[in-house]
Amino acid sequence: MSGVKLKTISTRIPARLDRLPWSRWHWLVVVGLGTVWILDGLEVTIVGAIASRLTEKSSGLGLTSAQVGQAAAIYVAGACVGALVFGYLTDRFGRKRLFILTLGLYLLATVATAFSFTPLFFFVCRFFTGAGIGGEYAAINSAIDELIPARRRGVVDLAINGSYWLGTAFGAVLTVFLLNTAIFPAGIGWRIAFGLGAVLGLTILLVRRNVPESPRWMFIHGRDEDAERQVAEIEATVQDDTGRELDEVPEDQAIEIHQRRSTGFGEIAKTAITRYPKRFVLGLSLFIGQAFLYNAVFFTYALVLTKLLGVPSDIAPWTLVPIAIGNFLGPLLLGRLFDSVGRKVMISASYIGSGILLVVTGILFDARVLDAVWLTVCWVIVFFFASAGASAAYLTVSEIFPMETRAMAIAFFYAVGTGLGGIIGPLLFGEFVSMGISAVALGYFIGAGLMIAAGLVEVFLGVNAERRSLEDIAAPLSTS
Repeated sequence: MSGVKLKTISTRIPARLDRLPWSRWHWLVVVGLGTVWILDGLEVTIVGAIASRLTEKSSGLGLTSAQVGQAAAIYVAGACVGALVFGYLTDRFGRKRLFILTLGLYLLATVATAFSFTPLFFFVCRFFTGAGIGGEYAAINSAIDELIPARRRGVVDLAINGSYWLGTAFGAVLTVFLLNTAIFPAGIGWRIAFGLGAVLGLTILLVRRNVPESPRWMFIHGRDEDAERQVAEIEATVQDDTGRELDEVPEDQAIEIHQRRSTGFGEIAKTAITRYPKRFVLGLSLFIGQAFLYNAVFFTYALVLTKLLGVPSDIAPWTLVPIAIGNFLGPLLLGRLFDSVGRKVMISASYIGSGILLVVTGILFDARVLDAVWLTVCWVIVFFFASAGASAAYLTVSEIFPMETRAMAIAFFYAVGTGLGGIIGPLLFGEFVSMGISAVALGYFIGAGLMIAAGLVEVFLGVNAERRSLEDIAAPLSTS
């Protein structure tokens, strides 16, 4: 980068990328980049499911219950730190370098986890596994949004973000068999679980090597000639895939860019807080609401079923499968509406709607009307809508800030939401479970209130970003 000569250029690259018809090349991008969410769902589910096994001496680790909780907190902390550190590096050194580096870090850390024999080593591995996953979010979401045509950005982002729950369902089923001591010894099964996560990650890495750098990042950072060649190659590939001739992009769709080497933390913060203060509040509201709800409910769902509703501990994990399917189907089936009906309507409706449904669930649960089966049914319905909203939160913060700050914006809101929701939510709900059904119902009301409040913020501060170029939603800092 030091040898790159910076200048002022005029480019039509954003318009050229946005006008591309959907093709096999776009599927390569989706598979190569989007599957990271499956890894996260797999990681979180596996650790939750094997928690009791790790407390057994026969596991070879022998953690205490408190240390299991500490390991979960350390993973969350690693994800927050990784998002912030790698988010900054993604904006400075490029999307591709970082989405290769962060996946590599995840692979090394999760393989090392399988060879843990002391609590300290296990904690260190969990931290770096989380750091890799957190860094992935920033690098991946920025690259996807900058490579996918504007008219499909909403449905693609929501489907990819919702794929987290495929990993969750897979992890839930997988651990049932791996923890069966009739099949695998107690000290082996949980290690295989982490090893399988690494195998999936390695497969993704092989596909990801063929995904190009973001041309949008390249032309801003002085590599405009490389960006032009790369886009020409992408256009040729898409034409071969679809058999369609591409229309020429008019000159009036060009944008002027003053190239730069990097964007400092000061300018990033100033841009978010002073240039886009309403969008800053919007991002915080959406992330905190969904993070609290998800972390609170999912961290304690098994405890609610086993401690309060008498479900056997070997049956409780199976209830996660229909909940995960509901969470995946929400973004998948509703995603197209975020591009057609619009962001503001659909995001506010999914947040407020899921909040109201959770209030109803809390009322019925407090009245002792719901048994384990019907509570699970209620969760499936609530999270069908909540998942679409939560996925849209990631979409929102990745498209409403300038390109130079995109990865850092994703990282910041992810870190804040995950930090608050991942720590306060489980701690609060853990206390509620020990206090009984009425206290848990109160927790549901709190989570519902935060979701409804976030939905109302979307009503007043939301951005109509559907089918619009990223540069139209938020002009690059390099144009000013």
